Amino acid sequence: MQYIENRTYQEIAIGDSADLVRYLKAEDIELFAGMSGNANPAHLDAEYANSDSFQKVISHGMWGGSLIAAVIATELPGPGTIFINQSLHFLKPVGIGDCVTVRVTVSEKKPDARVLLICDCINQAGETVIEGEAEVRAPTEKVKRPRALLAEAHLHQTGQQYQQLIRATKHLDPIPTAVVHPCDTTSLLGALESAEQNLILPILVGPETKIRAAAKVAGRSLDGYQIVDVPHSHAAARRAVELVREGAVAALMKGKLHTDEIMEAVIDKVSGLRTERRISHVFALDVPSYPKPLMITDAAINIYPDLNDKRDIIQNAIDLAHALGIPLPKVAILSAVETIYPKIASTIDAAALCKMADRGQITGGLLDGPLAFDNAISKSAAETKGIQSVVAGDADVLIAPDLEAGNMIAKQLIYLAGAESAGIVLGARVPIILTSRADGTLSRLASSALALLYAHYTLKSKP
Repeated sequence: MQYIENRTYQEIAIGDSADLVRYLKAEDIELFAGMSGNANPAHLDAEYANSDSFQKVISHGMWGGSLIAAVIATELPGPGTIFINQSLHFLKPVGIGDCVTVRVTVSEKKPDARVLLICDCINQAGETVIEGEAEVRAPTEKVKRPRALLAEAHLHQTGQQYQQLIRATKHLDPIPTAVVHPCDTTSLLGALESAEQNLILPILVGPETKIRAAAKVAGRSLDGYQIVDVPHSHAAARRAVELVREGAVAALMKGKLHTDEIMEAVIDKVSGLRTERRISHVFALDVPSYPKPLMITDAAINIYPDLNDKRDIIQNAIDLAHALGIPLPKVAILSAVETIYPKIASTIDAAALCKMADRGQITGGLLDGPLAFDNAISKSAAETKGIQSVVAGDADVLIAPDLEAGNMIAKQLIYLAGAESAGIVLGARVPIILTSRADGTLSRLASSALALLYAHYTLKSKP
């Protein structure tokens, strides 16, 4: 356990010092602005701050001043300190990416337990950016208490990760996609708007009268779009799979039909789209409280996967992460606990999967497990439990022990944490855009972007 301990007036000597090191990130400025109400465009508006008419003399003084206060309040003298006076001079600007060392040094001890402190902030070039002095009343009683864990704060704009995902596709050609039974406005609009974003070239497969009726309700024209007329949803799934086998399309998109209808056609041993790899589903979530996209697998296809199934499920997710530009994704293999416990089979699987990665049976990612959900996504939770791992608290991919657990995790994040969801099925000959009837337009666009990025990645990866 970490402790916070003060230095009493009697213990303090002239020349004593304490410091901390911080990197200035854009999130720090935005979070500080949100808390303080300081919306100065020099801090928040890059275009204004970089304009020729604006002299860059901003030193983010409140940020630096607060760090000085943090050192005084927690290190020297520490808990029990009372501020009397503080004077700071801001000498140079501090920019995003700068590394600042904040140091306070005792220069004088006065009567009545008062202490003078020299305060300096020095950047990575050794330049003093802030200097000043603080007068405080040091504590006279010793305090040593467990150090409180600070809450992790993340700034987030709804759909931000997905917008970045869609922007990443702008240099890619759209992929021909069979849209299976798009006979309601939601699924049809998802296909048409994905086409308008140059993500897919849709071929609409289903009863033509129903597709046109959905377009009429949506107020959209189908001029220029190919329609393959079939009598019902089962026939639409079979015909869409045939289009893949014929080389006419490079992806499938689920419309208004049940997942098992489309997957029945996909996994058919004779006429389907099986490969040597196990087919699995990946949720790619944009979670407001998480600083990057979070993938969860498998929450839709494999009910109780065995060890070999999990190997493929992990490899599918790693390949998708590579397609999204994550060169070495961090994969957390989940269980109820973070230690190996023979009575919980998922902990044994997790240990075996990590060793399989060590032996090259799973490639391209960093694996760790078993990890409980909290220490897979929270650094503070992992630190509290003493877990030393580059994956813990920073996972890109969460591997659920079974479909039930994966589905519950994903749905809880969507409905309780406000996450946006995108979904894709991998391991077949082509990616399958698998969205829920409850998904909005942005989720459908993001799912299409996943398929486009993955399709281009696999094409580029072929020898």
